[in-house]
Amino acid sequence: MERRALGVVATVFAVAVSVIGNLVTFSASSSVSYEYKLHPTALTFVAMLVGIGASTMLVWRHHWPLLVFGIALVPPLVGSDGMAALVALAALTAARRDHLRWLAVPVVYGVTTFALWRDAGWVDGSQIFGVFIAESGTAKIVGVLVVAAILTAIPVTVGVLRGTRADLRERERREAWMRAEMTRQEERSRIAHEMHDVLGHRLSLLSLQAGALEVTGPEKTGDAARTVRSTAKQSLEDLRQVIGVLRDGRDFHLSGPAPTMADLPTLVGQTRQAGVPVSLTLLLDQATAAPPQLGMAVYRIVQESLTNILRHAPGAPADVMVRGAPGAGVTLEIANPIPPPGTVPPSPGSGTGLTGITERVNALGGKVNIGPTTNNTFAIQAWLPWPPP
Repeated sequence: MERRALGVVATVFAVAVSVIGNLVTFSASSSVSYEYKLHPTALTFVAMLVGIGASTMLVWRHHWPLLVFGIALVPPLVGSDGMAALVALAALTAARRDHLRWLAVPVVYGVTTFALWRDAGWVDGSQIFGVFIAESGTAKIVGVLVVAAILTAIPVTVGVLRGTRADLRERERREAWMRAEMTRQEERSRIAHEMHDVLGHRLSLLSLQAGALEVTGPEKTGDAARTVRSTAKQSLEDLRQVIGVLRDGRDFHLSGPAPTMADLPTLVGQTRQAGVPVSLTLLLDQATAAPPQLGMAVYRIVQESLTNILRHAPGAPADVMVRGAPGAGVTLEIANPIPPPGTVPPSPGSGTGLTGITERVNALGGKVNIGPTTNNTFAIQAWLPWPPP
């Protein structure tokens, strides 16, 4: 609002000065004699009207800078004041970034030089800048050129500074938009990783449990069905939260407390119930005192690793080793034998799980190594820093 008020004041001032300049030029040209006899009375009056019209057009100089600039060039060429051309030049240089910006500068300089030379022909030296311009000779030429250069340089400088400030404001707006977009993208990525880890694991368990149900004897059908129903219910609850986030835009958080390293035995137990033989080695000192980000990262890494085993090596045994302490960090290793080629159908997975593991580790300043080992196993090895208490 303050910038707009200043713009209105500047416009009123520019129009007023330009109109006054045209009136002064008309008055002076009507009351003095001319050395070059270029101004008949009728033409002088028409020039004044043209100059006032061009001055009025300065109100729209920022909306149509090129059009107003072209109109403002006419008054000094027909004998009126050239202030409108100088003001229009400032607006044009502030608005344009192409070759027209600099092409307008010599045009205005030439028009201003012509107007000053014409006004310098007044016999009594009553032109506005007569004190800086000699009456004749080389000094007159130099004076006209120097004064015209100064008059042209002022609006060019003002326009360039104004355009630079506008560019900086636009850059700040663009950077603010980009920061907001990056924040939204990071939040979407976080939601995608969390739901990929949670839903991917539970749905993989659900698939195995449903497959086991097909071959389970009558005496164990009830237990297997209850396990399938419990897993499906948890998956639906998580899916309902995701839909709510996407529909309402509310903050995302899983129901219940965030998982920690102390929940790893429960995670492994659920995987074993799905029929996957998992060997767990857990050597942790003060596991419950670990930072929440560290505890969740360790839990999610193990969870996603087991999900990959369920997808890409169903039925293969898994070895999970987690050890760590405050100040020493947390070391994880999840390994499983690589199935022979052709024994496992292609998995529909998108490959984002391993990327998510890498991003979690890097976000906490850790190290990770994922891939086959020399003993025909696939291993995920990671180290995460655990600051001392």
